[in-house]
Amino acid sequence: MKPFKSFLAPLLCEYLIHRENLGYETKSTLSYLKTFDRYVREKRIKEGLLQPSFFLELRSDLKIESRSVNTALSNVRMFFEFLVRRGIYEHNPLQDVPPLPEAYFVPFVFSPEQIDQLLTAACKRLRKTECSYLKDLSQYMAIVLMARCGLRISEPLRMMRHHYRQEEKTLCIEKTKFKKDRLVPVPMAAATEIENYLAVRDSLLRNDHNPYLLAGFNQKGLNQETLRLGFHRAVKDIGLNKTKQTVGNINFGAPVPHSLRHSFAINTLKQIKDRDGSRQHALPVLAIYMGHRKYQFTSAYLKVSDAKDVIGLIEFAKSQKFGK
Repeated sequence: MKPFKSFLAPLLCEYLIHRENLGYETKSTLSYLKTFDRYVREKRIKEGLLQPSFFLELRSDLKIESRSVNTALSNVRMFFEFLVRRGIYEHNPLQDVPPLPEAYFVPFVFSPEQIDQLLTAACKRLRKTECSYLKDLSQYMAIVLMARCGLRISEPLRMMRHHYRQEEKTLCIEKTKFKKDRLVPVPMAAATEIENYLAVRDSLLRNDHNPYLLAGFNQKGLNQETLRLGFHRAVKDIGLNKTKQTVGNINFGAPVPHSLRHSFAINTLKQIKDRDGSRQHALPVLAIYMGHRKYQFTSAYLKVSDAKDVIGLIEFAKSQKFGK
């Protein structure tokens, strides 16, 4: 099945191949270019050079957040840079199309106490039936690893059993978001939980050939959507099932699995501060631990000291909005 259907389809395909040959991951680029391709078809444009006014209209018609609109336009802009280099366009029609003002995003942050409550709630939800217990325990362990090691949701689900090195108490995470491998030291309490899980698994499954560290059904790993459902049930159990809120130009995120990764980084930096350590010196190490391409991305967490600061910021923003 061809990914594009507008008159630009051959060039869009050629551009994607060009990006892949340069070593870039093209999954997200493909998604944004499909949106652009669909818009071209909806406008029934058959041929010719697209003008800046077309992209201003596109920018206005996309019913997504400003940040996503700007990302989409950035991907389309790079495509037209490619066409300029090919001599098809003399000038990039998006070069003077300005980005939309972006709202600030404040992620939901669990405090250390809330992390403990969440894990307790997830543990209490383990079903005791033979067919469900191990699967539920695997889901619980995925939440533990996200919370205690700052992993992305996909990372514990893709890890194989040999990726946990018991003697070293480390996890080897291969082919992360940025196609990098990294070795993550596991906190002792989390390592104990992993080893207890593996012991339970070995006792329940006499002929266990599932290669995944966290076992699902039929020799496969866990399903991400099922894990998300289990996470949100535990969040609801501890009374934190909040919705996303927008106050002025600030978006306050709701609790999602990725919040555990944010919380790990922010709480780690707070602990360093509380010990009178240098958070700036810790940033490069934390960036490597979390698999960031640049430690400057990790430094964004310095803007939020802890969960209490986020709650205070929300309450202040609400008071300004409603004039209290």
